[in-house]
Amino acid sequence: MNYDGWDSIHRERSKAIAKDLLKRMPMNPGMIALDYGAGTGILSALLSDKFSEITLMDIDPEMIETIKEIASKYNLKNFHPVLFDLGQSPYQTKTFDCIFTQMVLHHIPNIELLLNRFYELLNPGGHLAIADLYSEDGSFHGKGFTGHNGFDVKILKQELERIGFVDITSEQCFTMSRTQNGVVREYPIFLLIATKRNVSK
Repeated sequence: MNYDGWDSIHRERSKAIAKDLLKRMPMNPGMIALDYGAGTGILSALLSDKFSEITLMDIDPEMIETIKEIASKYNLKNFHPVLFDLGQSPYQTKTFDCIFTQMVLHHIPNIELLLNRFYELLNPGGHLAIADLYSEDGSFHGKGFTGHNGFDVKILKQELERIGFVDITSEQCFTMSRTQNGVVREYPIFLLIATKRNVSK
């Protein structure tokens, strides 16, 4: 598939995350996945042949329409775009074997609520993958941003363990560069993978 011109700003980051996911997280074609905060859906497209079905969830109607257009253009029949905000209410339509999200968590006001909803949506033994910023000084978004200035991964792991996740691992998977006032700043991205405890064991 030719991704040229499709979300070119974020394509290299998505490719790096997809590569790390394929290396570190068990996948098989029978699994059902959720891409939360899917944006234009490029990460799901990079992983589309690894899942039988991917629900691409976003709170932006324009993003959902874009995903529908892309799914039609590239014949991605296992794409299921859904306009939904987990921060407002639980999603009760289905559960998933895998949930992945990139550069979304730092925009979420109530992290604890969202992580708990991810846990509820996962099947026992299912995997959660979070790609996001390490803690930074606030310069990534600049003045006026009301979200989180990245994350202390140690603290994030502790929160996931408290909820019930196990086998939590993380590593740097990409570095974003931004030019600010003529100076190039680098912002490392982590990929954290956690597993919902398999209650049958």
